[in-house]
Amino acid sequence: MSTRQDADNVTISSRFTMRVAVYVILIRDGQTLLLRRHNTGYEDGNYSLIAGHLDGNEEVVEAGIREAREESGIELDRSFLRIAGVMHRMSDVEYIDFFVVAESWVGEIRNLEPEKCDDLSWFPLDDLPVNTIPYVRRALSLLGDGCWFDSYG
Repeated sequence: MSTRQDADNVTISSRFTMRVAVYVILIRDGQTLLLRRHNTGYEDGNYSLIAGHLDGNEEVVEAGIREAREESGIELDRSFLRIAGVMHRMSDVEYIDFFVVAESWVGEIRNLEPEKCDDLSWFPLDDLPVNTIPYVRRALSLLGDGCWFDSYG
């Protein structure tokens, strides 16, 4: 915990906070859906998964359902999802990343954020594009029957 003084010389304590993100891994016939980031200022030109930050007062699974709807237009049911893994990602900002898997959904996948994504494509899990974001590649390599934890960076 760190402390600082406010304008009235009152000591204020603050705790370390970490960002939390949820990544949705859609699986179909041994392939996963990847989105190429575009015009976002972060990892542009590289492939990632449907993803986003928790909005606060939101469960991890609910955030995954919301992100899938916002980015690809599909509907996921809680029963369609399983937590595949958790990653403590350390870069310029620390994150806790949750990876959830769905093999079933309702609706046709389409790009609802063309200003942030210039390609949605299916790729074999064992043959991802060279320009897949490294921690996403790592998470996909850890997929299996169990739930995993990893630190990256």
